[in-house]
Amino acid sequence: MADPVRVRRLSDQEGQTLLRITRRGTGSPIRLRRAMVVLASAGGNTVPAIARLVQADEDTIRQVIHRFNETGMASLDPRWAGGRPRQISPDDEQFIVTTAKARPESLGRPFTRWSIRKLADYLTLQPARSIEIGRERLRQILHHNGITFQRTKTWKESTDPDRDAKLARIEYVSSHMPQRVFAFDEFGPLAVRPHGGAGWTPAGHPDRLPANYHKLHGVRQFHGCYSVGDDQLWGVVRRRKGAAQTLAALKSIRRARPDGAPIYIILDNLSAHKGKRIRAWAARNKVELCFTPTYASWANPIEAQFGPLRTFVIAGSNHPNHTVLARKLHAYLRWRNAHARHPDVLDAQRRERARVRSERQRRWGQPATRAA
Repeated sequence: MADPVRVRRLSDQEGQTLLRITRRGTGSPIRLRRAMVVLASAGGNTVPAIARLVQADEDTIRQVIHRFNETGMASLDPRWAGGRPRQISPDDEQFIVTTAKARPESLGRPFTRWSIRKLADYLTLQPARSIEIGRERLRQILHHNGITFQRTKTWKESTDPDRDAKLARIEYVSSHMPQRVFAFDEFGPLAVRPHGGAGWTPAGHPDRLPANYHKLHGVRQFHGCYSVGDDQLWGVVRRRKGAAQTLAALKSIRRARPDGAPIYIILDNLSAHKGKRIRAWAARNKVELCFTPTYASWANPIEAQFGPLRTFVIAGSNHPNHTVLARKLHAYLRWRNAHARHPDVLDAQRRERARVRSERQRRWGQPATRAA
């Protein structure tokens, strides 16, 4: 049996960028859906589970994964065809991109950054290669090559010496023993206040939420667990996230497999997850704690499951108190788990799809050959 379709191992910067896109939920809907697909696949979710998560066809999910493996983060942005033939040669375009990425000070200009007008003037005045180009066309070329005007940002590289070993362990248990793998994490803080969102309304008449409110209810934390093999998500709302709450959640996960077989729980490096009591309890109860590398929480499969919670329960809401918010969260979880198909049906469909692909002399997970 061929290996299942899955994205390649992400770098720290790619994982954090995907996590930021899915958590914010803003920008292009296509970019958001593709980021959720890649992040879910990196977390060990199967193609059928991802298809149910984003409500898409399984073949579409495989195409997104293959394109990401080929082109990286550029595959998240849609590509629109059309327009008249290019008037600037590829060499000129490459020279424009190289100049735009260079600091003006290194090219003898007395400023620290380019504007579109300054860059166009510099390209025109070059004696060796003079390129006359309009500002709008220059902006289009920069955008096409992924060059945008943005603020300088920082990111955290994983300094974990066991980064590769931890990622390899998570990938192994998720691929070979999914029925025994669970993912745990906290979702929050949950605040009782109006949350902006989006919805279908008549043009020019959006839904209105009050702008004046008082934060008198405090915050809560949603402790969630995702069963990788069964594609089931459940959780409970707590007042805080500490070692005691984490241990109670892990005990409930252990009770989900009462047969006594070893289980594997994927969780991040929060200090409340790594106490001595938790480690001792895990050793006594045949529980292996698979920690994600430092600054690599994107490797946790449950991260992709929190996106729909934010989109369909939190965004656009104005819950009066935490009790109502908790009821809405659990109502969505019941709806989500009831609409997940049975694993036996998924296995039968997977075998049938593999048979069809073998008849077409195509390996499982191999993308369709594009026409010349």
